Amino acid sequence: MAHSPDVARQGSPLWKVVGASLIGTTVEWYDYFLYGTAAALVFGKVFFPDSDPLTGTLLSFLTYAIGFAARPLGALVFGHFGDRIGRKRLLVLSLLLMGGATTLIGCLPTYRQIGVTAPLLLTALRLVQGFALGGEWGGAVLLVSEHGDKARRGFWASWPQGGAPAGNLLAAGVLSLMTATLSDEAFLSWGWRVPFLLSAVLVMVGLWIRLSVDESPLFQQALAAAKARRTAEQPPIVAVLRNHWRDVLVAMGARMAENISYYVMTTFVLAYAVGHVHLPKQTALNAVLIASAVQFALIPLFGALSDRIGRKPVYLAGAVGVGVWAFVFFGMVDTKSFGALVAAITIGLVFHSAMYAPQAAFFSELFATRMRYSGASIGAQFSSVAAGAPAPLIATALLKDYGSSTPIAVYVAIAAAITVLAVLCSRETRGEDLAETEPARASVPVG
Repeated sequence: MAHSPDVARQGSPLWKVVGASLIGTTVEWYDYFLYGTAAALVFGKVFFPDSDPLTGTLLSFLTYAIGFAARPLGALVFGHFGDRIGRKRLLVLSLLLMGGATTLIGCLPTYRQIGVTAPLLLTALRLVQGFALGGEWGGAVLLVSEHGDKARRGFWASWPQGGAPAGNLLAAGVLSLMTATLSDEAFLSWGWRVPFLLSAVLVMVGLWIRLSVDESPLFQQALAAAKARRTAEQPPIVAVLRNHWRDVLVAMGARMAENISYYVMTTFVLAYAVGHVHLPKQTALNAVLIASAVQFALIPLFGALSDRIGRKPVYLAGAVGVGVWAFVFFGMVDTKSFGALVAAITIGLVFHSAMYAPQAAFFSELFATRMRYSGASIGAQFSSVAAGAPAPLIATALLKDYGSSTPIAVYVAIAAAITVLAVLCSRETRGEDLAETEPARASVPVG
């Protein structure tokens, strides 16, 4: 059963929905990436001071990875209620949870003050962050996708994706400012807390904007149609696994290269550049800042390109590119040249953008309306446990065991091969009608 596209796109103006989604995701990714950046540069010394530097970094990345374990649970809970009661209310809740956890991290006592309780509290708050982010992504991209038109869905839906580099840009920028204006002693004593406490202000701004938009009219129509049928519906998770299990596997596979490459090239690279190559923290942070700014500009361009030539060609180009680039990436960082470091991260993020930009529309188009939040969130977040969660941890362990970056490049290349296979096994979704409320056809290979 399909609804009129014209009717489905009533509601808040599209620009307003895009702005609310972008600002909300920027705040949430700021919180999330702030933790990752601090794990690379600060937490080893603050929460694991009795370990040698590389082991301290490894333990910090372990707490970082643990947060990913909560993302599938967030995907299940937020997906279920997002498909039952709507996208908007769940997005407000995710923002509150994320902001609250991040602000509390800025208030934590250190290991020297309360011992092992400090890293335990840090880990608990990281789990809350993961739970919140597990529900954020699906709702944000669906709110835009379900307001927009199919001809430009790739472009408009890519804007919430811009929240990732924007959040990373903001997180790295604030930390860079703190490291530039404070001594190392002051930064480790209290300066690192300021960016976490700043989250409380950012969340208030994000909530004010997010509360101003309407619920997805397409979801409201699907809900009304379901009520009119007066038949009991399956829980969204059951419906997804029954009707879209192949699409879930496609989404999980498509995330492998995108997720792993991003965390290696933006989070682990900080620890690698500072601890292994012995570059100043400020230099490493500035390189990530510049690369993130370039990526923010590129994402809508790749989203628009996917509207013209399809989701699959753009996604495949990014996956192949990042798999090859991984072998060049570390060699450029090893030169200790700031220009080479910036180029290495920026080019890596160009390939990442080719995957990340069309991902929002691609995953939205795989699932039917009443199970779309669950399907997109499960596919995206369950894969993050095997992809982004252990990526900095695995990269650090490989560096520690082999003393070389080559095994890390091989690790990224294997992820790229998995993503290429998954995308090749999917259907081309460009032009799909999201107003269709019956289960979409299963994924089949398309030449």
